Amino acid sequence: MSQTDRRIRIPRRTAAVAALALAGLVATAAPAATAAPATGTAASAAAPDIPVANVKAHLNQLQSIATANGGNRAHGRAGYKASIDYVKGKLDAAGFTTTVQQFTSSGATGYNLIADWPGGDPNQVLFAGAHLDSVTSGPGINDNGSGSAGILETALAVSRAQFKPTKHLRFGWWGAEELGIVGSKYYVNNLPAAERSKISGYLNFDMIGSPNPGYFVYDDDPALEKVFKDYFAGLNVPTEIETEGDGRSDHASFKNVGIKVGGLFTGAGRTKTAAQVQKWGGTSGQAFDRCYHSSCDTTANINDTALDRNSDAIAHAIWTLGAGGSTEPPSGDTYENTADVTIPDNGTAVTSTVNVTGRTGNAPAALKVGVDIVHTYRGDLVVDLLAPDGTAYRLKSASSGDSADNVQTTYTVDASSEAANGAWKLRVQDTAAQDTGYINAFRLTF
Repeated sequence: MSQTDRRIRIPRRTAAVAALALAGLVATAAPAATAAPATGTAASAAAPDIPVANVKAHLNQLQSIATANGGNRAHGRAGYKASIDYVKGKLDAAGFTTTVQQFTSSGATGYNLIADWPGGDPNQVLFAGAHLDSVTSGPGINDNGSGSAGILETALAVSRAQFKPTKHLRFGWWGAEELGIVGSKYYVNNLPAAERSKISGYLNFDMIGSPNPGYFVYDDDPALEKVFKDYFAGLNVPTEIETEGDGRSDHASFKNVGIKVGGLFTGAGRTKTAAQVQKWGGTSGQAFDRCYHSSCDTTANINDTALDRNSDAIAHAIWTLGAGGSTEPPSGDTYENTADVTIPDNGTAVTSTVNVTGRTGNAPAALKVGVDIVHTYRGDLVVDLLAPDGTAYRLKSASSGDSADNVQTTYTVDASSEAANGAWKLRVQDTAAQDTGYINAFRLTF
């Protein structure tokens, strides 16, 4: 909620509102959760636009396959094998090296399709994947024809461009995801540890064309998250952290063995809120996908704009990370929490937390602590930074003579004795009565 939406009572101690800039803070459209650092070196060439018409053509083919095979493309059914054959044919013709991996689940044969693009460092594998199977009750065009078609068309764009990435590119289409991420688990569990260690990142795309879409980004790895958040920020499209399907799609198979993961999602059965409609449009009080796991998940169940944006975001990630973009967070990264935290009037202390991950060593001697507190009498406030081990660093003491509104500034803290990774907290306490406010944002810049 923006500051202009807040209703704060006017105290008897009134002061002029200070027009204070957030000096040194990075202006990002991150959601109210831990944000992520930058991704380092950019790709040597911009990613191509992915024609949404091409992606939809693949969806039309998957719909035709389902229609001809009992209305679905589920594990163990003829429609799934026909889907594998369709995708494999496209990739073979484009110059990929393809491998079909068989497994057994629920008494039926399942299939994973793996496609490798020739070249690139075999010890640095960038992997993008999506599950290709549907549920038995429908053709599964959004879930997950959309993600499957998006990475297929991106792979074909790699071939058209004759892209020569620094990293080795690999794409995967998983079977039996709807039965409990069976296919991707089988792939990962049968991959030798030495081969697992070569995967620099796995990107998952499960449902990227929901008809009442949101724009959700996985927050499992800070650097991979930042690639997608930066892309959508360039489109002026706000993003939120993906929570609905966390751990329920194929990225979990990779994450569980220590591989860095990221990805995109446009929503499934949860209801879109009024606040999300203000961000993205659509219909409040309605599911992101009313046809989730239903017979109506057909080609009519796709939002073209969401499909287009997410397909382009896939290509952006492949080109950026494949051409040398780092999956390690470099220095100068900002982590933030923009969730509002109400500060009780003359009450107990409250905290806002950012979780710093993926760094090595200690925090810097000049850690930048960005504080954005909206309050009607800042002199009442005591503000501390709490390190992950609980050590407190005083940022601001209470002062009866400090009668301005708000605390909106950046402090510098010598935190070199503290481990960088962990839960850092901004602690704020209101020590006198009659004035109110809230923590609007808390940021750390390393």
